Amino acid sequence: MNRSAPPRFTTYLRFVKFEHTLFALPFAYGGMLLATRSWPGFWVFFWVTVAMVGARTASMALNRVIDAEIDARNPRTAEREIPQGVLSKRQGLILAFAGFALLALAGAALNPLTFALLPVAVFFLALYPYTKRFTWLCHLWLGLTIGAAAAGGWIAVTGAFAPAAVALWAGVAAWIAGFDVIYAVLDVEVDRREGVYSIPAHFGVETALEISAALHLLAWGLLALALPLSGSSWPYALGLTLVGGVLLYAQHLVRRQGVGAALRSFNANLYVGALMLAAIVADILLVP
Repeated sequence: MNRSAPPRFTTYLRFVKFEHTLFALPFAYGGMLLATRSWPGFWVFFWVTVAMVGARTASMALNRVIDAEIDARNPRTAEREIPQGVLSKRQGLILAFAGFALLALAGAALNPLTFALLPVAVFFLALYPYTKRFTWLCHLWLGLTIGAAAAGGWIAVTGAFAPAAVALWAGVAAWIAGFDVIYAVLDVEVDRREGVYSIPAHFGVETALEISAALHLLAWGLLALALPLSGSSWPYALGLTLVGGVLLYAQHLVRRQGVGAALRSFNANLYVGALMLAAIVADILLVP
């Protein structure tokens, strides 16, 4: 690639791992649909999508900028765009600010509560890269930050919190924290050397995997709690059963095949959001 030429759009997509938006976006849509158990209208759907893309882009871009030096010293991440000089830190920061601008625009367009919560959202998104510098609870911070998408979808429609929205938020938070612990196994030695905090670096891989499993069990329970709170029925329960199977497979994979399977175990979680969204849509369409 000619580094003097402007980066391509696809370069920015790779930079923020745009495909990982699929972890939380389906839950934002799910919360949106469960709030009224009907289609909320095109514009609500549009602005929820904009908010999610903006938040995810801002958070990942900022994380890449802040971690650039550590990434450069890690063989697994040394090929990322900033360490390789494909993108500059300035370009990464511009992308992050653009993401925050999209989030603010969407929050203002939806309702007063989404707009009022914008400073809280920005605080959580911006602080995550720094939590890795002082606490191994950073995985939970990430979970709470991204998990807010589920509650955000609900609030986008109703303009208010509800017990079902909180259960969805907590469930997604525990799920994300669980697979982020698995992902951190890939860098345990580098994290220890660089002074980066993580559960695997602090407790060791074996204990970290036990904590990950406990978080995924908690996540499944919280998502199950959302079933009666949201008035859902058997399609939601069926989807939740399939999600339990995916989580068991992801946990089994990394235990059976070791650290080398951590990335495949992490990627298996991409199916969770899609399964839950399909279950929610089916629940609304099939159950009066």
